[in-house]
Amino acid sequence: MRLLIVEDEKRLAVSLAKGLRAEGFAVDVVHDGLEGLHLAGEGAYDLIVLDIMLPGMNGYRLCAALRAAGNDVPILMLTAKDGEYDEAEGLDTGADDYLTKPFSYVVLVARVKALLRRRGSAGASPVLRVGTLSVDTATRRVHRGDTEITLTAKEFAVLEQLAIRAGQVVGKPEILEHVWDFAYDGDPNIIEVYISALRRKLGATTIQTVRGAGYRLVAV
Repeated sequence: MRLLIVEDEKRLAVSLAKGLRAEGFAVDVVHDGLEGLHLAGEGAYDLIVLDIMLPGMNGYRLCAALRAAGNDVPILMLTAKDGEYDEAEGLDTGADDYLTKPFSYVVLVARVKALLRRRGSAGASPVLRVGTLSVDTATRRVHRGDTEITLTAKEFAVLEQLAIRAGQVVGKPEILEHVWDFAYDGDPNIIEVYISALRRKLGATTIQTVRGAGYRLVAV
């Protein structure tokens, strides 16, 4: 699998490339939108990780240009913090999925693999299953058996982080990093509010507290 990263934050781009190569992907990196468009048009890529704010040509225009040219390569767009408008516009221009910066690397890899599975399996949905609970990372929908459970965006983000590592302990710092950001200086106990809300909606025994370590999502 060959990936293209178009990201002008060089340290972030290099870090992502290093991690994805360790996952077994071949990765090309460019830091300019116009260069990204040229490579995407010339190369046979399986997926593109695309930032919005780029020199030369922004991510919206690059994505739209690829789609207008008939290029259906999966695009994972990286948006600004809390950029709901950015997310909507990115999806409207043809992006397949988005992540809000800063994001958990674990989540990025999961999203990349989910998009590649969808491309290789005739549109199969990237659903994380934990017992009778299913978490669809593409449609952002959650079901317990046949019953859909409505979650807020923040609740879904917390649940997604736990579901990706189901059965493992996920610490508060990791959840804060994914759902909020590195520089969050509020009360870290805000996570407990969302965990309590998830327990009310999913069942009290679905999420276990591991004292001094974090939380674990288990099959029930």
